[in-house]
Amino acid sequence: MELDLILSLVFFAFCAGAIDAAVGGGGLIQIPAIMGAMPQLAPATVFGTNKLSSIFGTASAAFSFMRRVSLSWKLLLVIGVGAFISSYLGAACVSMIPTQVLKPFVLCMLIIIAIYTFMKKQFGQVHFQQEITTKILVLAAVGSILIGFYDGIFGPGTGSFFIFYFIRYLKVDFLHASALSKIANFMTNFAALSFFVPAGHVLFGIGLTMAVANIAGSLVGVKLALKYGSGFIRIIFLILVSILIVRLSYQILFPA
Repeated sequence: MELDLILSLVFFAFCAGAIDAAVGGGGLIQIPAIMGAMPQLAPATVFGTNKLSSIFGTASAAFSFMRRVSLSWKLLLVIGVGAFISSYLGAACVSMIPTQVLKPFVLCMLIIIAIYTFMKKQFGQVHFQQEITTKILVLAAVGSILIGFYDGIFGPGTGSFFIFYFIRYLKVDFLHASALSKIANFMTNFAALSFFVPAGHVLFGIGLTMAVANIAGSLVGVKLALKYGSGFIRIIFLILVSILIVRLSYQILFPA
């Protein structure tokens, strides 16, 4: 591959890592970048290479958050296991549900999330210190299973769905929700790679090169999130959801 294409992939991987660390959605940047640089690749190879790159950035962000944000290990375990199992099952069912059926539903959900977050100014601004009860663990498991399955079978907006769900039902702020979502996203990526790697749908040279840039970007993203807090993440979250809405709307209106 030519040097300029490699450098462009590295640049986009860095940007994707930074955004993904704060609010998720790195795939919105990396996947089109890989497709543009190597248009001859099969979609599965594009997704597999993207997952290989992003899992390192996600792991780096998760580790950084866990060092600086107080999280319950019991809660992390429930979220991680639920997300992994359901994402694995979602990937196994990927050929059974056409993405064209899911897109209008996902679009409606993103619009509702954007309106709700915009109207509720205090949404995700306060973190409630609460006991990790059976109810909280059940809610965490349900959300992780549903969203994890969605990530395995389709994917766009997964990080946004995780963050919104954790804020709404676990009563955490944007900062803690971002930290929890990194654990969930790492497990969904790991589950997807367990399918893509054995099937030969991963370009290890490109993926690992992008992974280095993705890690660097994730460190910057976590630093910004921790420095500026939930208010900053809320703004980036709304911007990302808006981009997702525009992108899915375009794909529905112009499927070609």
